[in-house]
Amino acid sequence: MTGDPIRRALDDVWYCVGESRSLRPGGMRSVSLGEEAVVVGREESGALFALRDRCPHRGMALSAGRIVDGNLVCPFHGWQFRPDGVCAAIPALARRDDANFASVRLARFAVAEKSGLIWVHASANPATGNAASGGPASANADAAPPIPEVDFAYCGQLVEILEVEASFDLVALSFVDPAHVAYVHDSWWWRPSKTMKEKVKHFAPSPFGFTMTSHTAKTASLAYRLLGSIPEVEIEFRLPGVRLERITAGEKRLANYTFASPLANGRTALINAMYWNISGLNLLKPIARPLMRQFLGQDRDVLQIAQRGLDRKPAMVLMGESDVQSQWYFSLKREFLRAREAGAAFVNPLEPRELRWRS
Repeated sequence: MTGDPIRRALDDVWYCVGESRSLRPGGMRSVSLGEEAVVVGREESGALFALRDRCPHRGMALSAGRIVDGNLVCPFHGWQFRPDGVCAAIPALARRDDANFASVRLARFAVAEKSGLIWVHASANPATGNAASGGPASANADAAPPIPEVDFAYCGQLVEILEVEASFDLVALSFVDPAHVAYVHDSWWWRPSKTMKEKVKHFAPSPFGFTMTSHTAKTASLAYRLLGSIPEVEIEFRLPGVRLERITAGEKRLANYTFASPLANGRTALINAMYWNISGLNLLKPIARPLMRQFLGQDRDVLQIAQRGLDRKPAMVLMGESDVQSQWYFSLKREFLRAREAGAAFVNPLEPRELRWRS
């Protein structure tokens, strides 16, 4: 990843790259972490691996090949690589070739599975060290924002992923932008703009981000009414671009998690994952999926138009308390980069605060 550090996705963090069910044993596929191409695969044992998706011989994408006897086979010249990145065979070598092919190694990436999603750490490591177990890919990775997990036993899950032709920052900022909801998501089943009122919310710093502290939902949207009562809602934002909405109504739990992941050519993946412990909601998945897709599509469409405006003039005017969370986002990024540069611990620069806005 290149460019101004404060204007691009962070390197030393975890990013969601898809659903666990998208990879069966013996399967693999290419994913992007910014301009870095990574091949993610699943061994027959079920273990995941993540390697640079480029054969060092002639630059071929290994994801275009296949897995044979546990090794990745390049489709160009048949070079084979173990899941740990070490070259296992070069078929074209003659007996008298004095070549130590085991010295050829692919860069590795730590990979993990949590709550039905696959996460890759955006820092390549040589084919040695502790990345084989899904551990940190760099010395600082253990101090990075943790991979989000669902903290209750869920019986249903719904995931949608869209590609957005917009920068990582612009997509991540949409997670902490309350003012856009009334205009972008003006739908009969959500919150029509005519219901705009002044909101008062309390925020507190949390690890690598901030949390809108638990409160009783004042607007009973259709999604909330399905829980049978007005719930308690807590919303956490954390670096690099993670929004975690936790909804509780008695014993009923619902989690609405949204993530941004950097793609190639300045694009960003917008990922929404919902979880619930209410078996009856499983019957509504055929209805919920198109609504989720519509909701995310509204964000995608407006972000792509806004990105074209920022491409012409890359500046934002952030004004009023509705934009304070956006300012916090950049403050958190600056502190994260400062800590990495200094080899020091991240220190959250935020303080508890009450914010007011109309939405």
